Amino acid sequence: MMAAAASLRRVGAWQQRQQQQRGALERLFGARACIVQHLKWRWYLITSRGLHSTAYDPNEKTFEKLLIANRGEIACRVIKTCKKMGIKTVAIHSDVDSSAVHVKMADEAVCVGPAPTSKSYLNMDAIMEAIKKTRAQAVHPGYGFLSENKEFSGRLASEGIAFIGPDMHAIQAMGDKIESKLLAKDAKVNTIPGFDGVVKDADEAVRIAREIGYPVMIKASAGGGGKGMRIAWDDEETREGFRFSSKKLLKFGDDRLLIEKFIDIPYIEIQVLADKHGNALWLNERECSIQRRNQKVIEEAPSTFLDPETRRAMGEQAVALAKAVKYSSAGTVEFLIDSKKNFFFLEMNTRLQVEHPITECITGLDLVQEMIRVAKGYPLRHKQADIPINGWAVECRVYAEDPYKSFGLPSIGRLSQYKEPLHVPNVRVDSGIQQGSEISIYYDPMISKLITYGSNRAEALRRMEEALDSYVIRGVAHNIALLREVIVHPRFVQGDINTKFLPDVYPDGFKGHTLKDSEKRELLVTAASLYVLERLRSQRFLGTPRVSIVPPDANNWELSIQLGETTHSVIASCQGSTFLVDVDGIKLSVTGEWNLASALLSVNVNSVQRTIQCLSRDAGGNLSIQFLGTVYKLRILTKLAAELSKHMPEKVVEDTSSILRSPMPGAVVAVSVKPGDMVAEGQEVCVIEAMKMQNSLVAAKTGKVKAVHCKAGETVGEGDELVELE
Repeated sequence: MMAAAASLRRVGAWQQRQQQQRGALERLFGARACIVQHLKWRWYLITSRGLHSTAYDPNEKTFEKLLIANRGEIACRVIKTCKKMGIKTVAIHSDVDSSAVHVKMADEAVCVGPAPTSKSYLNMDAIMEAIKKTRAQAVHPGYGFLSENKEFSGRLASEGIAFIGPDMHAIQAMGDKIESKLLAKDAKVNTIPGFDGVVKDADEAVRIAREIGYPVMIKASAGGGGKGMRIAWDDEETREGFRFSSKKLLKFGDDRLLIEKFIDIPYIEIQVLADKHGNALWLNERECSIQRRNQKVIEEAPSTFLDPETRRAMGEQAVALAKAVKYSSAGTVEFLIDSKKNFFFLEMNTRLQVEHPITECITGLDLVQEMIRVAKGYPLRHKQADIPINGWAVECRVYAEDPYKSFGLPSIGRLSQYKEPLHVPNVRVDSGIQQGSEISIYYDPMISKLITYGSNRAEALRRMEEALDSYVIRGVAHNIALLREVIVHPRFVQGDINTKFLPDVYPDGFKGHTLKDSEKRELLVTAASLYVLERLRSQRFLGTPRVSIVPPDANNWELSIQLGETTHSVIASCQGSTFLVDVDGIKLSVTGEWNLASALLSVNVNSVQRTIQCLSRDAGGNLSIQFLGTVYKLRILTKLAAELSKHMPEKVVEDTSSILRSPMPGAVVAVSVKPGDMVAEGQEVCVIEAMKMQNSLVAAKTGKVKAVHCKAGETVGEGDELVELE
């Protein structure tokens, strides 16, 4: 085991300057603003509506030094609150995270091992050693990793170190899906009908599923966060779900399965907050139905589905469960709810949730601050009647994923350009990366949590739309196109959502935004304007070439623009910063600031304002433009060049049906075939794992295996050849 090596990270002069700036802002805005430090070390404001308990009482004694046993955005989030409370912070990191943002933000940093999580962020011995060396008095686990590990909580307690979370008993009781269900029943909390215990084999799983009635949910008793969980709609899927969950049982060290009725309806969770004096509150709900692979993608608070009576009943049951296990800290009770507003307990997460910012937005509470106060032994400062619902908040999880592959397969790489949309009003971005950061295969592919706030849901969604359009992420694939499509979809806007929203709306997979005729014209005239603008700029700097594609004194540019399979005739003319463009006989006016060096371009097409991003352009007339969230590839040629290009030979498309390539970077978990084997179409050939996710790759056709180019344990890149058929 690598010995933990502590290295002091001195904040120095810039921290003093930032403290001075912060002090000035606090004097200017007082308690009505929550000052938050942005990752580029700039301060920005989130105005707090309602309760103003985020203000810290400097006379309240707290911990002197706190270690964050996590990484990324949640580590940065905890550090921000600690700075506000005057608590010194210690970051832990793996070898590959030595230059991570959370390491730079903390007062001290300790390396706890190499990149794999089992050797670093899950390495309890190294973390305990780091606590001793830095003399930290408390540990905040964030979410994931060791946040719900009863052994870790117990080891901290034995050393007299405060765990910012519930005690070991509550973690154990609620972490066991079966025990938590029994406790919920005893606490008079509604539970889902189902089976809990040891399932001998797949046949028994099918028998139990038939008795309950399809669809059913199969999950490992010790699993969490959607891991070890499968939804089965028939016998075959039950067998597959049993095999999948059985593999997870080995990882969790618990051989019990939970098979229960799956309620395919809204997925709502209640935030609870409890202290060590018997006080507990429910802080309203969060709507978490938009999911992919049983993991949340978009959340909002409050829910469109709940009325005040149902909200109160759910909150009271959540508090009853928390009191039943003597819970103390922030926690979340998850429910499923049917069309008649009957709700059923799903599970309790004994930690801070990823989506906690939306609760902070509508209540004005700083949940991390409240967790630290509770761990120090202070009673809650509020009564249930004090907890408001002020406005509406929406959170989108921005991932380094390709949404066109199974709603999101991981992408890795370096962020060559990165700019958060903080200029949009009432936007909050919780992230742990910056320009130049590396997205690796070792950790969760989340880039950030993008949160918008409005006085009502429509306003919050409009701001989210603007924020997504204005978010600059280059160097890795990302899921902004999917997020934007969901929040503007009529079903979502109407609040008609459930956990099957994505497969229902996109049964053939996500294909990007489908352009209306008017939107297509907006894109075409914008692209034409960019093309002409760049050619004019080139003439100014380089002069007129010997063989010019357009006469230098041309008033009209006759262009041919290919978008998809369609080619459009366009005539463009320039009058100052305004372009007049004729597309297929329809004339439009395009204006803008036209700064070609800017990552964001604000354009106005016939009084319709759009924010676009020109991702790439080359001398051959190829442009990639991010428009309405989706990236479109266009080819723009002059009329003459388009005529000549018709005589060019076309590139022969490669037949890929005989070659299986990796759809993402990752590690080969298993290879099911060898040369000479016969495989059927759809048969599993190998399994690739990356960022906590396993993907089964299947044969595209029936055939004989000619060659296998990988083996279990190897690391492969996106597009690498894995198996070849004859």
